[in-house]
Amino acid sequence: MASAPSDDEMFDQFLSERGHETEPVGWDQSYNKKQCPECGGLHDASATECSVCGWVPGR
Repeated sequence: MASAPSDDEMFDQFLSERGHETEPVGWDQSYNKKQCPECGGLHDASATECSVCGWVPGR
């Protein structure tokens, strides 16, 4: 018996069918730095959170 898709899976499918990205967003790369996809702030490779806007990958 197949299980029904979860609410999150159904919502992701709804969004993706309408052209929206549903994958978690990660850091962009700019030379040897991490770049925040939200504000464009540059950080060292060890950064885990944007010190400019507070963005955290996967949220």
